Order: sequence, then structure tokens, then C-alpha cells
Amino acid sequence: MEDFDNLPLNNSESTSTFKPPTPFQLSFDKMVGDMRFVGMFSIIYGVLVSLTIIGALIGVPIIIIGLRMRESADQFSIFRVTNDAAAMRSGFELQGRFFRIIKILIIIGLVITVLEIIFIIVLLTSGLGALMQMQSGGY
Repeated sequence: MEDFDNLPLNNSESTSTFKPPTPFQLSFDKMVGDMRFVGMFSIIYGVLVSLTIIGALIGVPIIIIGLRMRESADQFSIFRVTNDAAAMRSGFELQGRFFRIIKILIIIGLVITVLEIIFIIVLLTSGLGALMQMQSGGY
């Protein structure tokens, strides 16, 4: 065991004082943790989507945005420790790339969904029309 007699526990010479974290620091840490989670989830989801050739068209950008979000969280962590403005700027730039790519993927997803709905409506109406003709023709 170590000798605890030499530790400056209640010494007046000790210049370090405990400062409780501010609410901003707590929410900043939570934000960085959430960014790491979203980044890791995006990477895992992108890998799962990329298991098919067609899915790779969507999966690879999802993996890239997950990496960008994780890198952004790392830069914000560096900023928190060092108070370096370049790290904060880099974090915001990486986060901006994440949002730009996710915005494009959302728009593509909405367009594909609308096209699918139109295709289903056309398919159902033509199928119902053919069914009505078969019934009226006496087949």
C-alpha cells in the first residue's frame, strides 16, 4: 500500500480547486456523446445496407456521413480540452458535410418513395382495369 501521509489533501498550498461543470459543459458533453452514437449507428447501418450491390449505392454515403460525424465529435472533444478555435472550426465543417450529405440522401429517398407510390398506383389501376375487362368479357 502507498503511504497516504504525504498527500496534500487539506493543504493550503494546493492551488487546484474543484470546479463543478456548468450546464453548458454538461450539454456539450452530451452532444458530443450523441454525435458519436449517431456516427457509429450510421456506420453500422451503412454496412448493413451495403450488403447488396444496389444497397451499396445508398450504404456507402451513409458510411461516409457516419465517419464525418465521428470525426466532428473528435474535433469538438479536442476543442473542449484545448480551447483551440481551429478544432471547433473543423468540427463545424465536418458536421456541415454530414448535414449536406444527409440532406441529399433524404431528398433522393423522398423522390424514390414518390416514384414507388406512382408505380404502385399505375400497377393497381392497370391490374384492376384488366380484371374488369376479364369479368365483362366472360372469360
